[in-house]
Amino acid sequence: MKRNFYSSCEWPTEKKSLNRGLRNRLFKFKKEYRWTGIKIEKYKAEGDDFEGIIRQVLVGNRGENLHFHLRYFEISPGGYSSYEYHRHEHVVVCIRGRGRVKLGKRTIDMNFLDTLYIAPGTPHRLYNPYNEPFGFFCIVNAERDRPEKVKI
Repeated sequence: MKRNFYSSCEWPTEKKSLNRGLRNRLFKFKKEYRWTGIKIEKYKAEGDDFEGIIRQVLVGNRGENLHFHLRYFEISPGGYSSYEYHRHEHVVVCIRGRGRVKLGKRTIDMNFLDTLYIAPGTPHRLYNPYNEPFGFFCIVNAERDRPEKVKI
């Protein structure tokens, strides 16, 4: 009797294509934390509660049928994100420099490859008090609510 064993990454699928016309893509890493084919965007379209931060959407805005989005944010020395909360969760992975995160009344330092889970409803702000850029991946739900500002 022949048995089929599958790893967690090799689930059997029907023979028809599941990608619905999407194609695989590789975004090559370039120097200075940039990727080919990925544009540098403003952190937000409007607002005055943030400073010195940019974003790059790596996966999640090209018609992919995902439950998550992967973005790269970079905060310049002295910069910071909005102080806000959401009903969705975040995962933040530091990949460049170091930074700090205000989580409610706590402050957490982040260093290379530190990974932070931010629970829904948690007020948070990421900021960079250091002399080098603070870059991090941020993974969020594809369907998510708009941020609510928190007064300081």
